[in-house]
Amino acid sequence: MMNEAKKLYEKMVDFKRFGISMLAVGAFLYIGLIIPDTSNTVTDLYIMAGSSSAFLIGSILFFILSRRCRTKLNEMDEGQEYLMRK
Repeated sequence: MMNEAKKLYEKMVDFKRFGISMLAVGAFLYIGLIIPDTSNTVTDLYIMAGSSSAFLIGSILFFILSRRCRTKLNEMDEGQEYLMRK
């Protein structure tokens, strides 16, 4: 049981890190989208907007997965020990 709580805690931390990374990349791409540039065509703008949106949606997904792991850890007795270490 302790091993399961440890794996769940590690997944929670990994999902949070992935979410933060994807949020940073999505924000970086969005900033590149709003800075005016004369060489961008309409298709380039659509591609940048789509990729920025995809990264931001992926970030939200990873934060949701991290939250689910956290709630499962809160329900477990051993999981609460891992959450108290922070």
